[in-house]
Amino acid sequence: MIETNRPAAAPADDEPDLLRDQFRQLLRYRRLIGAGIAVGLLGGVYLGISTADTYVATADVVLRAPTDDPFNPSLAPDKAINIGSERQVALSSSIANEAAKKLGVSAKDFAALRAGLQVTNPPQTMVLRFTYTADSPKEAAKRANAMTEAYLLKRQESLDATRDKMVKGYKEQRDPIAKQLDETSKEIARMPAGAGRDAASSAKTDLQSEVGGYNTKITKLEALDMTPGRVTSAATAPTATDGPGILMSLALGAAVGLALGLLAAWVRLVFDPAPRSEGDVARALRAPVLGYLPRDRTGGGPLLAAGEADPRLAEEYRSVAFRLAYDSRFADRRRLLVVAPRGSSETAAAVAVNLAASFAETGKDVLLIEADLRTPVLASQLPTDAGGRPRWSQGQGGAPAPGRHADSEWPDGRQLVVDAGESGSFDLIPGDRARNVPRALTSARATRLISEADAPNSTVVVLAPPVLSYADALALVDRVDGVLVVTDPRAIHRTDLIRIRELISGAGGTVLGAVLHAPLPGEKRGKGKGKGAKDGAPAAGPAAPAKPGNSAPQPQPIPYEVAEPEQHIPGDGTDTVALRTVRMGRR
Repeated sequence: MIETNRPAAAPADDEPDLLRDQFRQLLRYRRLIGAGIAVGLLGGVYLGISTADTYVATADVVLRAPTDDPFNPSLAPDKAINIGSERQVALSSSIANEAAKKLGVSAKDFAALRAGLQVTNPPQTMVLRFTYTADSPKEAAKRANAMTEAYLLKRQESLDATRDKMVKGYKEQRDPIAKQLDETSKEIARMPAGAGRDAASSAKTDLQSEVGGYNTKITKLEALDMTPGRVTSAATAPTATDGPGILMSLALGAAVGLALGLLAAWVRLVFDPAPRSEGDVARALRAPVLGYLPRDRTGGGPLLAAGEADPRLAEEYRSVAFRLAYDSRFADRRRLLVVAPRGSSETAAAVAVNLAASFAETGKDVLLIEADLRTPVLASQLPTDAGGRPRWSQGQGGAPAPGRHADSEWPDGRQLVVDAGESGSFDLIPGDRARNVPRALTSARATRLISEADAPNSTVVVLAPPVLSYADALALVDRVDGVLVVTDPRAIHRTDLIRIRELISGAGGTVLGAVLHAPLPGEKRGKGKGKGAKDGAPAAGPAAPAKPGNSAPQPQPIPYEVAEPEQHIPGDGTDTVALRTVRMGRR
């Protein structure tokens, strides 16, 4: 026998497979992605409309430093000019004031005049780019040129003022020395020849040299070329608006919105406590996902999927049964416990019934035990007929064993035959309400009943209540060979799946795998029940109609007798019983 399931270790995933899996998980949050795209499209529409009547004109100015030899390659303009400071000067209010005077802009429009100007510096250049945005192309070009001229004028005035101040300072230092030189020259003319005259002549020479130095500096400053810069590209009226256009805006908005939607979906995915994929379920349970039941498109039907209008469901059940049959841990003894995590057991009941039918189709003797003693419903929803009693309940001569009352406790010896149509038939031990559920499930008679699987070519399928709602399933774990968990992955947390695995392992059992399904019709995502259906509330359902070809009328739901107040014994099991039945057409 080949073992196909390895629950002890999760299989190694390739990185491309993980990326594809994560991308598929992101696509589950289509609403978030759609909302992001909608927001992006709205932003694109706003961008397209707001820039539809916006025009931009640009003028370029190359700055130059004052120099007496513009062709000297040793001069570095970037060392003499701080381009960052010049950019701030171009954006200053003094430049805007000068341009406002030329344009005739009033004081109340002065702020708007400054707001439309942007000055940038292309990298590795001495160029200032004046960009002006206005509602009219002619106005944009006019104001860009006015700002450029105002800046160059202010810079020219600043350079001239700096040169004049330096020239004035040199002259103030030269004039006293020149006056002293004149006085020294007069004294030398009156002095007789001799040592005194020679000393005075030496002093005169020094003064003449000093005055000549100042004159040289003044002459050099006055000879400087003080041109602040030149306009290399004057602003012209633009022929088109500055905006990208409505089509481009919508495309950009859709791209940005898609990115935002994917980001929101990723954040939602990270903080989603539910299993994000079948791989998450397999890692949490350390068991494979044996099947994913397709969404029923027939609008509901009986528990048995064989013969339905949509054959995919029956084929999926056969696939799950096939994978179980080739699992060595189940094939050795053929005892299977089917449970749901919490909430409704309707889908778990459908899985147990259809797996029993699939095993019966392979020629095995199948016994389905309804160990859900709190809400027993299978007898009322399956096409059944009375059958013989199980071997364990028969005494000598076919009478009940001495000291046993067959109808006093569960299991009471009743056995029904379920007609599964083309799949054949299998036996059903229907559940019945018990006053002490744990005692009934752990009784010797229940143990002998489950041991029917020891017979050759026999298989026992046990249906138990939700494992996280009641401890009934844990009481049966050590009597079966494996547990099959039936759950809606969007209605349970990963921590719940880990807890189920730990509880089953702690009770001495093994999780063989999981069967996943979509939410039941009428149920809200993340909820175990539809609106108006509550745990503990009785829901009367009609009896299942007789199957074509089966003339036997179907049994009605077994009426439940509620203990009188004076008969109630705390802890006898009746205080935790939830009275409800599985609705017709629900899985």
